Amino acid sequence: MKIVFATNNKHKLDEIRDILGPSFEVLSLNDLGCHDDLPETGSTLEENARQKAQYIYDKYHCNVFADDTGLEVEALGGEPGVYSARYAAIKDPNAESHDSEANMTTLLKELEGKTNRNARFRTVISLILTSPTGKQGEHQNYDSSLFEGIVEGEIIRERRGSEGFGYDPIFQPEGYNKTFAELGNDIKNTISHRARAVAKLAAHLKETK
Repeated sequence: MKIVFATNNKHKLDEIRDILGPSFEVLSLNDLGCHDDLPETGSTLEENARQKAQYIYDKYHCNVFADDTGLEVEALGGEPGVYSARYAAIKDPNAESHDSEANMTTLLKELEGKTNRNARFRTVISLILTSPTGKQGEHQNYDSSLFEGIVEGEIIRERRGSEGFGYDPIFQPEGYNKTFAELGNDIKNTISHRARAVAKLAAHLKETK
């Protein structure tokens, strides 16, 4: 099955392609020739994932899924959550958005003096599949679904590891004594929030093939 993942993030694409395997041809936005800024104005991960998938479906009428992921820290009331990728810029207008190092520095600073380090990564995937109506050039949306994946863990006090991306060097998943950045992609791709959401996506896609 050919399907578009509504992103140009190479790290995410590699993860998704590894998890879904050869049964699916996963295309990026670059493969579509799409360089638009996708809408992400929702206040929840679910809203953002839906917005991005719907935008690509409306423009290209293709099988598409989009994700949104947030790191939710218990002691910070669920922050950074939906704002995870731009956390530093929200706290400091002079900081760059989507700067992983700045985001980690900001988060560690916000947790200074706090003993509760519990956190979880949560991914939401929005899927839209298309079906021909029988009239040339026309399609209808016959399937729109949401899939969620969660991994519990904690925020450690210093960066460890060189693999992964985002907050991986400071997030230690439950049941492990290493961060995502230390565990490496092979292990991460079997236990991560995205892996769990994608497993549900893959099962659904296999049922509809």
